[in-house]
Amino acid sequence: MQSQQHRNKDLMDANHLRCKLSLVRDTPPAHTIRSYWAHPGQKPLAATAARATLVPLQELLIMIIISPDLVTPNVDAPSIDAADVARFEALGDEWWSERGPMRQLHKLNPVRIAFIRNQILAHYGTGPADGLPLAGRRMLDIGCGGGLLCEPLARLGAEITGIDPGAGNVDVARLHGQRSGLVLDYRATSAEALAASGASFDAVLAMEVVEHVADVPGFVATLTQLVAPNGLLFMATLNRTLKSMALAIVAAEYVLRWLPRGTHRWSQFVQPGELARPLSRAGFRIFDRTGVVYNPLADRWHTHSDMDVNYMIVAKRR
Repeated sequence: MQSQQHRNKDLMDANHLRCKLSLVRDTPPAHTIRSYWAHPGQKPLAATAARATLVPLQELLIMIIISPDLVTPNVDAPSIDAADVARFEALGDEWWSERGPMRQLHKLNPVRIAFIRNQILAHYGTGPADGLPLAGRRMLDIGCGGGLLCEPLARLGAEITGIDPGAGNVDVARLHGQRSGLVLDYRATSAEALAASGASFDAVLAMEVVEHVADVPGFVATLTQLVAPNGLLFMATLNRTLKSMALAIVAAEYVLRWLPRGTHRWSQFVQPGELARPLSRAGFRIFDRTGVVYNPLADRWHTHSDMDVNYMIVAKRR
């Protein structure tokens, strides 16, 4: 009974946070940072600029590093951070707006797709010469959001399954896929639940997801269970460095406003070694990695040896 009461409270808190984030997203900027971390039962602090509570700028780093978790994780699985699920569900149809809050993810997509495609072709051999190089490859996109990665991979011939703990995200992805005339398998579930079913895939993708989970080692261990015997595991995330704090949070969220404020928490960024260790325990090894950097003059992302901020890795069984 007590655990059920805790679960109900988690869900109520998640809904409360989702409402607050939808209000914060369009709030005009201020010279100091608005605090929207109110306790359940209080009025949303950022409902209007006039009523916003202003936080002194010197507290910015504290908010970035240890933003309080209003919602207890583990809504459906140990890896799920309910606050982050609510944050991304609040995007709704804006997932597919190339000028909206996910615009940088749209620009990053060609780099991600090229990395995934090239690694799969190098591992499995070239695909058919009919414009569908990934035909016959069963792929899983974990934390698929609105389907931004699933759709282009499906167009390359992949049999793609996209999962996300946010039912709202899955609804957006499913509807957009139908409108695009693509055959996609979207499910509102967790990686843990899918692994428990015994499912396995030629390629498992956790792209820009690891920095949003509550238990990184446990999540990585679950990912390895979903990889077929000769399969590949891809991950893309943010490195936990001072450079990433300056660029990925202060600049991207609070200065340039590329992303909604609060999208990332620096304490959840993941250093490469923190992926390599649980992979090694599961019998996997990272065999290729690359940094990803933004060129402001060309307004595009590209691969680079610099892994201080964004990076991608691919692993397989030893």
